[in-house]
Formats: sequence, C-alpha cells, structure tokens
Amino acid sequence: MFVPWHMPWLPNAPEDFRARLKAVPSLAEGHGAALAQLALHRLNSTQARAFAKTMRGLTAGDISLAPLAPFRLAVLSSATFDTIEDALAAAGARHGVALDLAVAEYDQIIQTAFNPGAEVFAIRPDAVFVHFDHRWLALDRFSADPAGTVDAALDHIAMVLRALAEAPGAQIIVSNIATPPGGLFGSIDCAVAGTQRAQIAAFNRGLRDLALEMGALIADVAGLAEQVGTATWFDPVMWNLYKLPIAPDCAPLFADMVARMVGALRGKARKCLVLDCDNTLWGGVIGDDGIENILIGAGNPEGESFLTVQQLALDLKERGIILAVCSKNFDETARQPFREHADMLLRESDIAVFQANWTDKPSNLEAIAATLEIGLDALVFLDDNSAERAQVRAALPMVAVPELPADPAYYPLYLTSAGYFEALAYSIEDGARVDSYIANAQRAEVKQQSRDLGDYLRALDMTLTAQPFDAQGRARISQLINKSNQFNLTTRRYSEAGVRAVEAEADTLTLQVRLKDKFSDFGMIGVVIARPHADDPDALDVDTWLMSCRVLGRRVEEAMLEAVVERAREAGKSRLYARYLPTAKNGMVRTLFDTLGLELTSEEADGERRYRLDLTGYTAPDLPFSREQTAL
Repeated sequence: MFVPWHMPWLPNAPEDFRARLKAVPSLAEGHGAALAQLALHRLNSTQARAFAKTMRGLTAGDISLAPLAPFRLAVLSSATFDTIEDALAAAGARHGVALDLAVAEYDQIIQTAFNPGAEVFAIRPDAVFVHFDHRWLALDRFSADPAGTVDAALDHIAMVLRALAEAPGAQIIVSNIATPPGGLFGSIDCAVAGTQRAQIAAFNRGLRDLALEMGALIADVAGLAEQVGTATWFDPVMWNLYKLPIAPDCAPLFADMVARMVGALRGKARKCLVLDCDNTLWGGVIGDDGIENILIGAGNPEGESFLTVQQLALDLKERGIILAVCSKNFDETARQPFREHADMLLRESDIAVFQANWTDKPSNLEAIAATLEIGLDALVFLDDNSAERAQVRAALPMVAVPELPADPAYYPLYLTSAGYFEALAYSIEDGARVDSYIANAQRAEVKQQSRDLGDYLRALDMTLTAQPFDAQGRARISQLINKSNQFNLTTRRYSEAGVRAVEAEADTLTLQVRLKDKFSDFGMIGVVIARPHADDPDALDVDTWLMSCRVLGRRVEEAMLEAVVERAREAGKSRLYARYLPTAKNGMVRTLFDTLGLELTSEEADGERRYRLDLTGYTAPDLPFSREQTAL
C-alpha cells in the first residue's frame, strides 16, 4: 500500500544517524555534502529538529555548506507553522539548498506584508511563501452569495501579493487551498455554488489567474492533500488545540513540496532519468529469458505494470527530461527489446545515452553525466535492485535514487511523488531539450568530416538571434538565470518577478539570445543585462552575462558581445564596463572578458576582476553565422 505521508521513496534513516549528524560540525570540510547525504533519508520529527539545529549552528559559524545553494525564505502563515518549519531544513538539503528561514508570527499575514521593516524581511529573502487555508478566507461555511465571498477572498490575497511585490527581487510563492472532507449535499456538493467545495474550487481557479498576473508561483497544497486524502490531511483535534493547519504526520511531505520548489528556483531540479532494464522496464532477465519470454505488454498484469513505467518515461521525455539507460548486460542484448519487441513503448531513439556493459553502475552513471555534460546531481536512477541502489547511494550520494517496492505497478507513483523533476514553468524550449542531446550525435558525424573547427561551425548552418526581454521569454529567462552556474560571470539571480522588473527599466539593455542549427533548435541559450553606469553617463555596466554550456565552442559569446556593442552604440554609449565575480562553479569563465578583448582594469583579493571596453575601437569579428540568417 502506498502511504504518501510516509514518503516511502526515501530510505530509512541509518541507525547511527544521530552520531553521524553530531559529527558533521567537527569535519574539516564537506559539511554541506555530509548534511545533504543525511537528508536523503526519511527522518522522524526528532531527527528533523536535530538536523535543523545542526544546520543553524553551522550557518551561524559562517561555515560553507556547499554544494548546497544558499536560499533565504520568509514565511507568512495564517496558522501555526512549527511542525512544517521543523522539517524544512532537511527537506531543503534533500533538494539541494541550505535554507535560511524566517517565519512571521502566527496569523500576521496582513500586518507583515504591509510592513517592509518587519523582522521576517531582515534576511532579505529570495522568496516569500504565503500560506493560508479556507478558514482564514471565510471559505469554511455555506454562502448565500458565493460569487461575492470568493471575490472578497481573492481581493484579500491580491492585496497581500501587491504589498509583497513592492520588495524587489523576492519571488512570491502562494499556497492554494485544500478542500476539507465531508459536505452539506453529498454527491451534488460540487454543483451547488455556495458549498465549501464549490467556493474553494472557484477560489483556486481565480488564484491561478492572479498568480499569473503577479508573477507568483503556486504551491499546490490542494493537489498534495488530495494525494494524501483530505480526511488524513486535516486533523480537527490538532486545529482546535494548536491551530495546526495540517496533521503533524503530513508536515514532512508539505515541507518537501516547498523545498523542491525552492530547489527548482535555484536550478536544482533533476534533468535526466537513468533507467535500469531487467525488472525495471520489463519483467525478467533479457540475457537469460530471451526476447520472447520477457514480460511486457497488455494481457499480463505484470507486463502492463512495466508499460506504465515506460509510458511515464516517455511523458517525462516529452516535457524535456533526458532519458538514459544504465544496465549490467551485453550492449547488443540490452538494446534488443528496444529495437525488436513489438510491445515496447520506449525505443532506442528515445535514449540519449545507452550504457550497457559489465562495469559497476556508479562508474556508468559518471560516464552518462560526462557524455551529457551535466552534473551527477542532475541524475535520477531507477533500479529495481536494492543492492544496486545502495551501491549507487554510497558511491554517488548526489544522484537521486528512489526506493522502490516489490510491485512494479507502484514505480511510477513513487517516482512522480518524490518531486525530483519539479517544474516552475514550461516552455517549448523545455520540450525540445531532449532532441538537442540526440542531435549532438549527428553533429559529431559532421565534425568528423570537417577539416577544422571553422569548417565544422560553418557546416552547421547556425542561426543566432538576440532581442530584448519580453513577456513571452520571461519564464525561460528566469529559468536560465537561476540554473546557469558555470558559464555565468556574476551569478546574480532574478526570479520571474525580478525579470519583469528589469524589463520595465527604461535605460537597461537586455538580451535574450537564441541559437539553432540545421539539426535542432537550442532555443534560448544566453542572457545579458546591462544597466547605465552609476558614475559614467556614457557607459553601460554589465550586471548579468550567462550562457548555456550546451553551446560552448561555437563562438556564441563573441556574437553576444557584438550584439551588446551594437545595442549600446544605438543607445549613445561609448564604453562598456563588466566584471567577473568568482564562485565555486564559474572558474571556466574567469578570463572570458580577456579573451573577448576587454581591458582588465583591476583584480581584487577575493578574485573579482573588472573590465572596460572602448566601444569606438571595437571591430566585430568574422563569425560563423551567415548574415542573412543572423538577427543581431
């Protein structure tokens, strides 16, 4: 039986959890990695509180928690938030972030939202989470004027969101509302406009439109409560005693939902699903049973279970998740069902990297990540074998490895409930991402036939466009800004609301850069923000300059500089200032501006490098983008 609030996709905490947690502060280094590994387990309330206390102590001591990304979260709640707060530190670490949490006083949403000097905002939050339930909005009773009641509730929330939007840069996350169990009219409850169920459904629809208008994100509390079961989610005894909005047993699951959204804001959502084959994609062992005897397809309950696993993999691929195979087998044997079995939904063409051999799985997972040029922390590994799962967790704790039950019918539910592939927005570029990885193999063939790099780049027939930010590209711009770490000169982060604010700055130069070639469309791959220089009215100062590593080696960065110079000249500017701000991951671009011809004016002790470019002396290079195809 699947019990979601138990979070069964997580392995049990080790017996020596307390000792291992207690040892973390005394480590010479690697505090964040140690915490992240412990957070991958299912923790009880006592363990979660101890985890949070340890993390707070390390943060207060100014100890780096890398590779966990720092994130400051302010919480405004209409009800007691303590049980959820206790679970948030571990949930955040599980999803790649070190949370610095500030929670406003109970039931002080309005007072806090309209007080910029409130203590909760002293941390300068990256995001503000607004949590409320049906009771706070008077949607807890039958209404003779349901339209008026719902409109009043929406106006109440709109007032809060507009007040919070005055704080620049903070992403607003707002909860929708779960519907309590029971009803006045039985089966027709949803059809009578004045019932709780109907009013809450109307409110949630209105909230969706309001959030879209305000650039806010919605935490789908309603969906989570439905998965748990609302009779379990709501605990009337705990509400009457302590004003707890949800049952304490559900608090870790709630915290996990919030944490995976925060992780996604920091670019920590996983990108690739790596699949084992035998007894994961089909029943049986292909090398022993042969293609005619493996279980897959309709007419057999177990075979149909494996079909649902494959269908989920295809659905994930459709929304932009990369698929790979990691199997202990002979290569030809493992590929045979993908090529020849009539009932297989997955085909060889769906797999970006196919790794089938007798090497250990951690080594193969490392090879898959290297081939795709993504981090190990972008991988999710699905394997029915508990020994293989344990080996991968021990060797590569940064790889997500869900626990799985004996029955494969539950595999899709475990995988989706874990929230590894959390999405904050969806665009055409996301859906096309997988095709770009497959197209890389075709480009490799062209490269083998080319005489040199210039010949190869010209043979790709590349088209590059650069244009100002706009509403259509806003979600992808924010996504790139928050996910790009390596090819990112300043690593400044902007939420979607922050990007909208930048768009509105009249004198700020913005560019969203897109690339395609004859094999595929990469979509948006670069972002530039340059503001008027504070001390030089004839100059622009580069605030943000980043590019997707997928297009390294194509001279796109030179084309981006050409576009920036052209736009700056059009604005009457004669100089460009820029800087490199070092992080743990962006060392590859330390000398980028030197390579592009900017003058190094200073280098600070902390590694910051400052540059200047005289636009009057700039000459555009000969780039491998034909002029009739390139819009700059």
